[in-house]
Amino acid sequence: MSKIKTIQEEYIGRINKVIDFIEDNLDKDLPLEYLSSISCYSPFHFHRIFSSVIGETINSYVSRKRIEKVASVIMNGSEIPITELAYNYGFKSGSSFSRAFSSYYGISPTEFRKKGADIYSKICKVKSKNGKEYLTFEKYICRIDNIKKWISMNAQIEVKEMPELTIAYINHVGRFDQIGEVYGRLMKWAGPKGLLSSPQMKTITVYHDDPKVTEMSKVRQSAGITIDTNVKADGEVGTMAVDSGKFAVGRFEISVTGFEQAWNSMCVWVAEGGYKVRDGKYYELYHNDHMEHPEQKFILDICIPVS
Repeated sequence: MSKIKTIQEEYIGRINKVIDFIEDNLDKDLPLEYLSSISCYSPFHFHRIFSSVIGETINSYVSRKRIEKVASVIMNGSEIPITELAYNYGFKSGSSFSRAFSSYYGISPTEFRKKGADIYSKICKVKSKNGKEYLTFEKYICRIDNIKKWISMNAQIEVKEMPELTIAYINHVGRFDQIGEVYGRLMKWAGPKGLLSSPQMKTITVYHDDPKVTEMSKVRQSAGITIDTNVKADGEVGTMAVDSGKFAVGRFEISVTGFEQAWNSMCVWVAEGGYKVRDGKYYELYHNDHMEHPEQKFILDICIPVS
């Protein structure tokens, strides 16, 4: 068996182990941190890997499985009140469950109970093994092949040693599309100091939180530029070191809408290559001013620390 196939099968095993656990514990709290520990990935990495391979976020998957579980219990003739079932399978209130159920099936849980098997047979067409969904090798290969095709058309990825970077930065907390204003303030600070004229200067975004894990209004990033170590910060501008080390580095030329796909593809590439994500800063290193690009695209490196 080839090394790549061995890695792929181990990867499938990790995801299926989480799927098994979820489906056996839908009546319990399922925090992301615990689920990621089952997969032996960090929460940041696990969330992106799960989304890319399974095709939905971990939260959406758990919610869907809980809805389907309640539907199955109802179809088996249970007379347990719907609100009690909702609580039994992880929903915080009957109203939130009813909204989720109606959104998923297009019918309220009460109507579902009344109309019975005929409705259920039309809307539940999930293939399963022993009553559980599994990520099959064929499904995995299909998804991974699609991601690899996207990478081949949009990226060049390699593992290499990256140097230590010293950066001047301003923190930004909140939505990504608002970080441009923070960069504007940083450039106003850096311009009079002559920092923007250095041919070695790069802009950089350092990520401290994952928006799939942290509420968007609380996600923190650092909008930065690379500087010499003797530059002094002042006011709202701080300095930090981005440590040197081994990184998976993907070069992309993408529009603003391509960032999520790029990050997800990087995480899949790392796992496919058998690398482990180590502690360290995730960052984007930009090589152009996207406003000067004929298609307003960003040319950047996405850097993930690996071992």
